[in-house]
Amino acid sequence: MKTAVALAVLLAAATPRAFAAADPMQAFPPAEPGQVRHVIAVPPLASEADRRVELIVGKTVSTDARNRYFFGGRLERETIRGWGYDRYVLKELGPMAGTLMAVDPSEPKVERFVPLRGEPNLLRYNSRLPIVVYVPEGVEVRYRIWRAAPDTVPAPKG
Repeated sequence: MKTAVALAVLLAAATPRAFAAADPMQAFPPAEPGQVRHVIAVPPLASEADRRVELIVGKTVSTDARNRYFFGGRLERETIRGWGYDRYVLKELGPMAGTLMAVDPSEPKVERFVPLRGEPNLLRYNSRLPIVVYVPEGVEVRYRIWRAAPDTVPAPKG
């Protein structure tokens, strides 16, 4: 009977969740060749339900100052088997596109961050787990913390 209990304790301790309590990064594999792993750890807050983390993936490039630019590509959420943690992967940065406003060719170019196109990637704020993002080399990962206003407004009936 003691052996069965000891075996059960050892098996429970060997599960991925037990390792996660010590170091959640054990669940996230290293980046593949040509990729870079970015890890975002947000600080604990009293009310994390009021916050969101926006992931912004892109690249700093030289462009004109007038047009708006974006990169093609899709940041995909993948769940790591056996752990249940999410990671975010950009397999390939697509081509850059933008508006076509006429620009004086003699105007100097400016360095600016050009993001992926599409809706913002707003993630739940969770200080207990890192946000792990895999992107191709040369691609930047930025983030912004959003906070909900404390006041709510009733919706009109109608």
